[in-house]
Amino acid sequence: MRKVFLFMMVTLDGFFEGPNHEIDWHNVDEEFNEFAIQQLDDIDTLLFGRVTYEGMASFWPTQFAKENDPIVADKMNRIPKLVFSKTLDKAEWSNSRLVKEHIAEEVSNLKQQQGGDLAIFGSSDLTVSLLEMGLVDELRIMMNPVVLGSGKRLFEGIHDTLKLKLLKTKTFRSGNVLLYYQPITKEK
Repeated sequence: MRKVFLFMMVTLDGFFEGPNHEIDWHNVDEEFNEFAIQQLDDIDTLLFGRVTYEGMASFWPTQFAKENDPIVADKMNRIPKLVFSKTLDKAEWSNSRLVKEHIAEEVSNLKQQQGGDLAIFGSSDLTVSLLEMGLVDELRIMMNPVVLGSGKRLFEGIHDTLKLKLLKTKTFRSGNVLLYYQPITKEK
């Protein structure tokens, strides 16, 4: 069975974006880029909410992205993508498909198919929904050594306590720390 995981960069004070949606605080270097390429190699479908999808779709197909980060740009443009949105009318980024309803069924069906992992990059609201449906298998949270003071907190809007099991950690020379967690499912 395929795994659904979230990858998100956050600040030490728990924000994934600044008050004006900025992510210019992301602490990236050559080591991070090597990690990003390895992670993309294990993914065969990306899952996005509307806001993250629009941001990614406006960046990765550009000439700037292709020239400055050619390997990641190629992978991001090539990997199949699902965008979950009730307000978008179409998804035009290469290899993208729009899903407007039956999110749980769509993700459950994908998890049952053969193939690589399903990854959520960004898309905090989508992640909260999928966590509440019990469809996220792993959280990969990369803590950046920065404090913003304000912005949008990760998992904002989650309704119930979610306990997590630490699977492993990875420390980067830049000061980033990647935490791998598994949600602990509730006993029925």
